[in-house]
Amino acid sequence: MKLPMSAAAADPKKVKVVKEFVHDSPLIACRFDPTGQYVVATSQDNKVLRWDLESGEKVEYTSHDSWVRGIEFSKDGKWLITGGFDGQLAWWDLSSTSTEPARKLDAHEGWIRSCHSSPNGQLLVTGGNDNLAKIWNLGSGELLHTLSGHEKNVYSVAFHPTLNCVLTGDLAGVVNEWDWPNHQVTRSFDAKALHTYNGGQRVDFGGVRSLAISKDQKQLACGGLHNASNPLGSVHDPLIVLFDWESQEVTKSLIAPDLKGGIWRCLYHTAGFLFAASGGSSGGYLLFWDMESEKDIHRLKLPHLARDMDLHLDGLRIATSHYDKKLRICSLAPQD
Repeated sequence: MKLPMSAAAADPKKVKVVKEFVHDSPLIACRFDPTGQYVVATSQDNKVLRWDLESGEKVEYTSHDSWVRGIEFSKDGKWLITGGFDGQLAWWDLSSTSTEPARKLDAHEGWIRSCHSSPNGQLLVTGGNDNLAKIWNLGSGELLHTLSGHEKNVYSVAFHPTLNCVLTGDLAGVVNEWDWPNHQVTRSFDAKALHTYNGGQRVDFGGVRSLAISKDQKQLACGGLHNASNPLGSVHDPLIVLFDWESQEVTKSLIAPDLKGGIWRCLYHTAGFLFAASGGSSGGYLLFWDMESEKDIHRLKLPHLARDMDLHLDGLRIATSHYDKKLRICSLAPQD
């Protein structure tokens, strides 16, 4: 797979699938490691999978007693940290041939939904179905702080890239900004457009599935879904709500007309666009916005339902995890 060296070459309208990795169970989450050598995914047989991007060699890690949604790494790429629906965090040595975790601990009561490491690499924040976010020493596994205040499950967590704060998004569409050393909520963003209560099905549905801060730190993007007329049937629309960071006002609502699904992750690209993975009754898509229009400027229909995605450090490769047991690598670079 020949790729240009610069992320500036990334072109959303040139995106295409260029490689596939196969497992024997549907895939859930996926992330590239910080060195760019591996892509890690999780699967419905409770495994954590590591593929070498060049050789395709696969290593299977087994320890969690349930599905795994949270994936994060130490900044040097030595440690992989996973958070499972069993409420446990596990540390894996990516340089070791051992497939057993180096450390495992009980972290949340119920599902761990999201994990994210701090910019300096010293801390890890997790969010779960116990309505809590917790901050850990990433190196030692010591619990440092518990952030309580959400009334619904915490679906997404993120450290701010430069400020001493943490963002947590919940099922009800509430995004809290925490001065975490003091355990205080300093501000809240209203992303309730991402929440639906369906009285007929008696289902609380939606939530802030993804948090992303723009490269200039002037915008906050919250991804999820709305118009959930049939939540259990995956009949709902993808939506990203954009906030001005300073004023907390909604500046845009990014949509994908005629598409049924949800936003499972959204990211800002250094080339100036925002993109997301969508999965639902319409299938799987990569969606792209140019930040000028509220409608997507391009979409790539993927071969099957997408459940997560990540961007490689080269800015040109996107990994997507799929229900059809495949992890796909897409390229944003013009192909020869």
